[in-house]
Amino acid sequence: MFTLLFVCTGNTCRSPMAEFLFRNLVGGLQNIEVVSAGVSTEEGLPASEHALSVMREKGISLDNHRTRPVNRELVEKADLILTMTSRHKAILTNMYPEFRDKIYTLKEYAGEEGDVVDPFGQSEEVYRNCRDELESLIMRIKDRIVVQLGDKE
Repeated sequence: MFTLLFVCTGNTCRSPMAEFLFRNLVGGLQNIEVVSAGVSTEEGLPASEHALSVMREKGISLDNHRTRPVNRELVEKADLILTMTSRHKAILTNMYPEFRDKIYTLKEYAGEEGDVVDPFGQSEEVYRNCRDELESLIMRIKDRIVVQLGDKE
């Protein structure tokens, strides 16, 4: 089983949107687990209202999503960790230096520079733009990850 972990700050916006967008895109693959977590969150909070709303527009429900903090078990289990910002990447590589080789920013993994900007507390339109950016990035990395799935079998 290949495990992909998306990481953001609070696990209420970007990382759950990325998790569910990726799951939706590769829905038929049985040998992948996609999860998300936050570097600064508590356990069990729902996704933000705007994240719920803009994902519903794509026919994807975040209703059952609950936040979880990043921990050693998640990092150890993950085959690939994709963070939303270089700050998140730095936090994880400082906390878990032995796993630095599997930690990338999402944009870095997609061959781009920069960060996925946090929409938290902003308008629904900002969330929609973030969702669309995530979807575009995920489309770009999907094939690369599917190749890794084949290598892991």
